[in-house]
Amino acid sequence: MDNTAFWQIIDTAKAAAQGNQQVQEETLINQLAQLEPEHIIEFECILRKHLLEADHFNIIAAQKIIDGYVSDDPYLYFRCWLVGQGEAVFTAAIDKPDTLAAVLDAPYQDFEELLYVATAAFEKRTGKTEEDDSFPRGVALARGLDYDFGSETKGEDWTENQLPKMLPKLWKKFGVA
Repeated sequence: MDNTAFWQIIDTAKAAAQGNQQVQEETLINQLAQLEPEHIIEFECILRKHLLEADHFNIIAAQKIIDGYVSDDPYLYFRCWLVGQGEAVFTAAIDKPDTLAAVLDAPYQDFEELLYVATAAFEKRTGKTEEDDSFPRGVALARGLDYDFGSETKGEDWTENQLPKMLPKLWKKFGVA
């Protein structure tokens, strides 16, 4: 699996779900379970690369404006939501997080379930139920793709008073006046 195939799977599931994350999750699991185990593992690794790519102070700023706060788990789940929106939204937001103002209608966006689709698909495909080092998460960790520890947030930190000018569209839509 390559990056193009990864985004095709994400985009197909997003379109099929029509805004229902449970359907999106189930669609992802079913699509991945059709693939060879090594492709499911690669999906997990590419997902983790994108989660690490999105670990940026500008994305933290966007979530701060949208949700009013940022902490470790919600920040990770927000990045999962961002990946789950598909390649076009993800790429635009990485380049310019203010583009999220056109995509979001409500705060508190997360897609924690995305973290588990490869494992569920791997279990379904292989019949294995006891997670070991051959599972997608184990392989990804062995490759150093850990979105929890060892990752350094990219970009420059900011202060709250910078947010209105930093991301004016998001501030206008979600910020506190």
